[in-house]
Amino acid sequence: MKELTTATPPVGLTLADIQTAATRLQGHLQDTPCLQSKTLTAIAGCDVFLKFENLQFTASFKERGALNKIAQLTPEQCARGVLAVSAGNHAQGVAYHAQRLGIPATIVMPRFASTVKVQSTRRFGATVVLQGDTFDDARAHGLQMAQELGLTVIHPFDDLAVAAGQGTVALEMLRQQPSIDTLVIAVGGGGLISGMATAAKAIKPNIEVIGVQTERFPAAWNAVHGQQREIGSVTIADGIGVKSPGELTLPIIKRLVTDMLLVGEDEIEQAILMLLEIEKTVVEGAGAVGLAALMQQSMKHSDRFKGRKVGLVLCGGNIEPLMLAEIIERGMVKSGRLARLRFDVRDVPGALANVATLLGQLGANIDEVQHQRAFSTLSVERVQMDVVVHTRGAAHIEEILAAMRVQDYRVERVG
Repeated sequence: MKELTTATPPVGLTLADIQTAATRLQGHLQDTPCLQSKTLTAIAGCDVFLKFENLQFTASFKERGALNKIAQLTPEQCARGVLAVSAGNHAQGVAYHAQRLGIPATIVMPRFASTVKVQSTRRFGATVVLQGDTFDDARAHGLQMAQELGLTVIHPFDDLAVAAGQGTVALEMLRQQPSIDTLVIAVGGGGLISGMATAAKAIKPNIEVIGVQTERFPAAWNAVHGQQREIGSVTIADGIGVKSPGELTLPIIKRLVTDMLLVGEDEIEQAILMLLEIEKTVVEGAGAVGLAALMQQSMKHSDRFKGRKVGLVLCGGNIEPLMLAEIIERGMVKSGRLARLRFDVRDVPGALANVATLLGQLGANIDEVQHQRAFSTLSVERVQMDVVVHTRGAAHIEEILAAMRVQDYRVERVG
């Protein structure tokens, strides 16, 4: 492995800065694949190319910017150590590469930070400090610590060296898939999109760069559109749940980004599930917003991306297993592959067995049964049964309901 070089941090973000970052990072992280998805292409009505940044060692593009910044520190700064404030992916990127280079790292994270991300950060040898209920609380504490201890702060997005590192994603994508004419990129503080837009527009001036935020955290969208949509507190896309874009990145966004789109929580969940089922790849919420926006536009504005060659960045894959399991289950309910059926039957021996037998004959697989007497409004000689079943989809559910009613069962779908 080649040695890291050091250089003076850039004073302005240019293609040359990003190319220098690419040289500096070469051999120290994954040159991740950028592949066309034939299935998503058919669904979306445009050519879809996926950049698998979830395959980085820490499962996020954040390694790029973190390492590019760390590589430019002086020997004195390296000896004192670095500090980052992050809810997850940036923390892991800083911790991992600091550990590789023998640099002490302190990571300040809010108390609500993902358990998976906290454990991974500690595994990379960093000192993890959990402080504050919000990212802003953690940030204030972290900046005070850095000042008191003389640590160098590695900002998650509002640093041109960090943005230059993130911009290397675009260099790789356009080298791997030169026909891409549109980039759809997740936006939190703006480090990724400002770096990628700088590189992409310099290489291919007519390329469209489109940002995506969640409806709950539309800070950059507000700034670009001159609006004041309310900022929320929680989103499934926690990696881009930022209350204000960077002071250095926002001017770049305003100058180079064509448009900003917003997506809802349900749309993000569906995109996570689509990538899992179709591409067999796991992404976190932020990693799915690009696909969520593409699918939203293909449904509401079919001509928006029609005929275009769209590059999406799967920017992170760090998702809590329990959250992923819940998303899968909720997705099955929405698609009709998991349904709750409520029966009103006579309370006699064998009633449950008869219902189970008929459901089996109709091709439904029983997952859960709740047999309710005391908490029912039915008359005393009847019983309410809620049966959760696996089915082949919405049409199959309707077939089951119709067949059960032919057999004189009182039944309805309640979930």
